[in-house]
Amino acid sequence: MTLDADRERPDDLVQSVARAFRVLEVVTRSPGLPVKAIARRSGLNLSTTYHLVRTLAYKGYVTRLKDGTYDVGEQVSQRFYEQLGSLGRGPDTREVLRHLAQSTGYSAYLGRISAGRVVVVDYAEAPGSPYLEDLERGLDVSAHATALGKALLLGISRRERYELVVDAGMRKFTARTASDIRSLDAQLARLRPDTVVEEHGEFRDDITCAAHLVPRRAGEHATWAVGLSIPGESVPPQARRELGLVAGDLATV
Repeated sequence: MTLDADRERPDDLVQSVARAFRVLEVVTRSPGLPVKAIARRSGLNLSTTYHLVRTLAYKGYVTRLKDGTYDVGEQVSQRFYEQLGSLGRGPDTREVLRHLAQSTGYSAYLGRISAGRVVVVDYAEAPGSPYLEDLERGLDVSAHATALGKALLLGISRRERYELVVDAGMRKFTARTASDIRSLDAQLARLRPDTVVEEHGEFRDDITCAAHLVPRRAGEHATWAVGLSIPGESVPPQARRELGLVAGDLATV
């Protein structure tokens, strides 16, 4: 695993580039902010932030909304799709996700483990699921509290699981969230990598999530999983079947 702590500050660090990425990170985490708020959260002066935001907007990495606030631009999404291709997940992956969302009526998510984090790589919205702001493209996902995260944990060794979960922390989202590594280990011990993983109200009250680990292809080292968010307490049988079928399909695209 590559962890952020392993990175060393280069002697020739380009400050303007580092500041631009800091601004982009703020906008990505909290879209809809005015420049003054971006400057405050970035720790930069207002004049510098204005220059950086205008440059990022010109290049398509942020976009200015009608009310003068800023959101993530289309170029950020484009970089994600290019990453999918570089990791052996081409544009067909998005079509598979769309099919899952359409066939079940629930929002579908594709996640992977990257640099010691569980990350949402892509998603397809559907009207049957509530909006979950923490399951946006590019955001870290809590492995201990989500079905997507637990499915991914089944694809790595017990030592890697421990490092990932402890490093991220075990935030208690609801009264049902596992808050210590032993209770999480006990949950995972009852699960198999080739079955649908469920969580009921552990990440959000009154929301059930289901996920399935994507089988690894020969020579592949990345760990992927696909999931659904479902209102209520149960996973419909059709959704279970579709998750298994789509996980198999994703292993071939």
